[in-house]
Amino acid sequence: MKRVVTSLKTKMLLLSIIPLIVVTVAITLISLSQARQLSEQEIQTFEENLLRSKRQELQHYVGLAMTSIAHVVAGAEPGDKIAEAEVRRILHSLTYGDDGYFFVYDAQGINLVHPIQPELVGQNLSGLQDRNGKYVIRDLLDLAQEGGGFYRYIWRKPSKGDLEDKLSYVVQIPKLNWMMGTGLYIDDIANEIAATREKVTHNIRNTFFTVVAILAGTVIVIALMGLGINVHASQLADARLRQVAHRYVQFQVTQRRNFARELHDGINQLMVSVKFRIELARDRLQPQETKAIAELDKSSAALNQAIQEVRRISHDLRPIQLDDLGLEPALYSMAEEFSERTGAATNLSLELPQQRLPDDIEITLYRITQEALTNIERHAAASEVDLRIWQQDNLIWIEIRDDGRGFITRDKHSDGIGLLNMRERTELLSGHFSISSKPDAGTLIRAGFSLV
Repeated sequence: MKRVVTSLKTKMLLLSIIPLIVVTVAITLISLSQARQLSEQEIQTFEENLLRSKRQELQHYVGLAMTSIAHVVAGAEPGDKIAEAEVRRILHSLTYGDDGYFFVYDAQGINLVHPIQPELVGQNLSGLQDRNGKYVIRDLLDLAQEGGGFYRYIWRKPSKGDLEDKLSYVVQIPKLNWMMGTGLYIDDIANEIAATREKVTHNIRNTFFTVVAILAGTVIVIALMGLGINVHASQLADARLRQVAHRYVQFQVTQRRNFARELHDGINQLMVSVKFRIELARDRLQPQETKAIAELDKSSAALNQAIQEVRRISHDLRPIQLDDLGLEPALYSMAEEFSERTGAATNLSLELPQQRLPDDIEITLYRITQEALTNIERHAAASEVDLRIWQQDNLIWIEIRDDGRGFITRDKHSDGIGLLNMRERTELLSGHFSISSKPDAGTLIRAGFSLV
């Protein structure tokens, strides 16, 4: 029954925790997904703003370059080699930063100006592709002919010597039929975006772990609260069960005491009276009435056996010494009779409270001692027995030790009738019972009862 109740409580606890976990996990996953989507949108917006700034910067640079060559272009005639050389010289000298420069290509894709890579000047690069397969110069020429525009591609970065992502802006110089432009490397934007994305991922991960920690803490708190409630309920149930058991034992003790007194003071006295009358009738018979005298003797003997049996039953129901003298004298008397029968030395150490113990505990201590001594007499062949009773805090303890044969202790289900009786008497009062024994090492029986 206890296992069923425990299983039911566990199921109820799981039914309260599992929906909480499911809802929390669902909300967390949805929130994290939305946070990831929102952060990605913000990163894209941030990247667009950075690129917009780069585009404005490129348009500004190209505008300055066009202003620088405007006076030359304005006075040039078609095929004016001097003007073309002057334009190339001016644009070749215009650089900014570590990697900023201007490039010029004619309509066929032949490079005319490249301050950073002079080895490219004079080469036809219309068929040049970057690592993504883009025809860079061809696409730039098309943009310039359409009125100018921005273009992203992969190109060698002078300051690093590696291929990096580059954003260029190109325009047409109509009078010369040249394409002129400049570009900015945007690997710094990629690095910044990657750092921002890593930071966002780190924050999302921390948020997830925080939610997991909060969820785990909540589950632990709920489990501890449930455990506390179960423990409290179990303690209340145990206390209630203990009260019921005590009342039952007290009622049983009272009933047995009353029944024992009725046997001893009522039926036993009547039987003694009948015995006396039989003996009186026998004494009044004539000596020659031998048959009648013999029958009365048999009746008197049978009645005497019945009287002894009634006394034994009365004593088993409730020891007269326990009622008349108390627990300590009754135990001393029991130990003395045991020593006389067995020849074993019996040592008693009784530290009982000043006030008399409750009836249920008192009779249980008496019966445990009686049962233990009976077992020792029948099976242990002990030469010495120690009986000790003492109070510790709100518990009364009894300990019976012998130096007899001992035995191999297994589980409580393998106990003999005597040990089983002692255990059941103890457990009926919610007490603590233990047996310790080894072959040829004696036996120790201990039981404890709460006085609260």
